[in-house]
Parts: sequence; C-alpha cells; structure tokens
Amino acid sequence: MTIVASGSAVPATTPADKGVGPLLRAWREQRRVSQLELALRADSSARHVSFIETGRSRPSEEMVLRLAEHLDVPVRERNALLLAAGYAPRYPETPLDDPALDALREGMERLIQGYEPYPALVVDAMYNVIAVNQGIQMLLDGIPESLLAPPLNAMRLTLHPEGLAPRIRNLREWRGHLLAQMERQIALRRSEPLRALYEEVTAYPVPGAEDDGQPAQSVPYFALPMRIEHEGRTLSFISSISTFNTPMDVTVAELAIETLLPADPATVKYLHSLLP
Repeated sequence: MTIVASGSAVPATTPADKGVGPLLRAWREQRRVSQLELALRADSSARHVSFIETGRSRPSEEMVLRLAEHLDVPVRERNALLLAAGYAPRYPETPLDDPALDALREGMERLIQGYEPYPALVVDAMYNVIAVNQGIQMLLDGIPESLLAPPLNAMRLTLHPEGLAPRIRNLREWRGHLLAQMERQIALRRSEPLRALYEEVTAYPVPGAEDDGQPAQSVPYFALPMRIEHEGRTLSFISSISTFNTPMDVTVAELAIETLLPADPATVKYLHSLLP
C-alpha cells in the first residue's frame, strides 16, 4: 500500500472579484445565521457585520478569519475570502508528496495498515483515493482495470454499474446514503467540481442486483450497513469517516480516512480467516 497524490486538487470556488462583503453574506445566509447572531459569536456588533457585508467597512484580516471560523467556512474558502478582502492567503496548500508531510503520510499508512484485515482508505475532497489497505484491495477483486486507473475515485468506483454497485446487496439504500453525503459536502464547500462529480454519479444507471434475501433489519444495526457480496458470501460493514482537527493546511483539511467496521460476527470471522 502506498500513498500517492491524487492529481486533482479542488480549486478555490469563491471568486475574489465579488468583494468580501457579499461573499461573507452568502456564507452567513447559507448557514442560516442572522447578522446579530454572527456578531455575538464573533464578539462584534450587528452594525459592523452589516457594514462589512455592504462594503461600507473593510474588515481586518483577523475579523475575516473570525467570521469565517464562526460560519464554519472550509480552509480553502477562507483563503479566498482573505484574497477578496485584499489580504494574502493564510493557509498553504502543500502537495501530499512534499517532504514536509512525510510524518502525516507515514501516520496515515500505519493507521490504515493497522486496521487490517478490515477495509480502510484515505480520500481527498473530491473523493479521489489517496491510499487503501489490503482490506479494500480484497473488495476490488475483479473490478475492470478501466475503473482502477488513476485517479481512482471512490464514488465512481462504488456507484458505477461496472464497479462495486452490482455487488452491493442494499444498493438503493447505500446509494442514497452516499448521494446525501455528497450533497452535504457540496453545501459545505460550494465546489463546482464536486457538483459535477455528483451529477455524473447520479446519472449512472442503477444495476438491478437482486437482494440476498436477508431482511434489512434482521440484525439490530446501529447504523446503515453496506452489505456487499464477496466470493459467494455477503459481508456487512458500517462506515466511519475521520478528518483532522484544526488543520492549518488546505491539503490536510481536505483529507478524510474512511474505515469499514464489520457489522456482524460472520463478517468478522470471515475477514480474520483471510489473515496469513
């Protein structure tokens, strides 16, 4: 298993030529926060927030960052807001293969390798696959090479009719979960490339894979499982996604580690049987 650059960074999606005021107002309205509520959070006044949004007042660099933090603006977009306000970007975007991120890459490698035999992978903001462990590679057996060619994309791989989709026994439920996840990310990041990917995968035909006959709630799952066929048996997994706290780099902020936790004893037993 190796960690490689995905080769498709997500461009900044907040145009600086609009000015910082309208952009901050758009983020505030998207978050459904009033000027007064935002002002209280940012230790300011509703009047000052109003003046910033209308262009009557130029916010300080500190104020831009403070408002962005309380509006939960992604790190990449915070740079764009700073540019729109006339300031230099605060957060670098370090290539993943840069020596400065050696410790990060090694840590992620150890993490997903240590999770074996259970599947785990690392993706970026566009769901491009950065790294996988042996558990994921097991699930990819038999997938056409055309879908495995870089840049490998987790959403395409899962929902494409020649990918994992025909093997997923509860495909319609799992597909709905993934599309809802993408919709939340689009709302958070307002990324046109991500929206284009969403439109692409939603247009894929849904394979008519027959259910394996197991009732969806025969086991009291604590979260929606992905039930996927592998070599004649159905494995069940619960997905968990982890991100980095307080990232100070765009690349790091957009990385996510997804782990698939076995959802039933049969899956645990089978995966451990594969260990050497």
